[in-house]
Amino acid sequence: MSAPANRPPRTEAEVRRDLAAAYRLAALNGLDDTVYTHLSASVPGEPGVYLINEFGLGFDEITASGLVKVDVQGRVVDGSARPVNPTGFTIHGAVHAARPEVECVIHLHAPWGVALSMLPGGLQPTSQWAMRLFGRLGYHAYEGLALGPAEQRRLVANLGALDGLVLHNHGTLTVGRTVAEAYMLMHLLERAAEAQLRAMAAAAATGGRVLVPGDDVAALTHRQWVGDGAERDGDVEWPALLRRLDRLSPGYRD
Repeated sequence: MSAPANRPPRTEAEVRRDLAAAYRLAALNGLDDTVYTHLSASVPGEPGVYLINEFGLGFDEITASGLVKVDVQGRVVDGSARPVNPTGFTIHGAVHAARPEVECVIHLHAPWGVALSMLPGGLQPTSQWAMRLFGRLGYHAYEGLALGPAEQRRLVANLGALDGLVLHNHGTLTVGRTVAEAYMLMHLLERAAEAQLRAMAAAAATGGRVLVPGDDVAALTHRQWVGDGAERDGDVEWPALLRRLDRLSPGYRD
């Protein structure tokens, strides 16, 4: 995940707008879990500081100005004393600390992603959505609710330089050089998980089988999507998603 050249530096206002938008989009698409799970984004020019939601708010209530600044230990550093969920920074703080090139970390308990996380085989290249993620995901074993320093190290090691993780029996995680990239990767992962699980259920019910192209075809399809790397996931889609939000969930920019 190298940074494309010739891109202007991001501003805090842009990051706040995009992160609030990602929360609202997750709510619109049924990817939220009441007030739980988190999307976070690093603050430009403030190493080790990132934005996260105020604990207790629904994703559909998040606004750009309402995001809370915390450090990688989860301490609120903007003077607001607003509450944040400790479980939000155990995962997010560890990833932001280990991957400073990453702007955004998204961890969700979305329905199809959670269902996928229960399958030992994980995500298979059964759709174009899945092939766009080919070779970009790792896996992390479930260790219970307590996420201490030892598990943080294992999670970061399992993520490595990849673009996401399937957290077994738990949910999914994606990272991106922009909020748009992390959100688009999560969108693809949830769509791919749904398609695979529906196909598996249909195959089981009819005695058929799911077609799984070979790794060579999956790798080719991934290369075709990525191209020369000048275009990031989300670059094309994000403006359209923001326009949809302006129609359906205005106020996120406030």
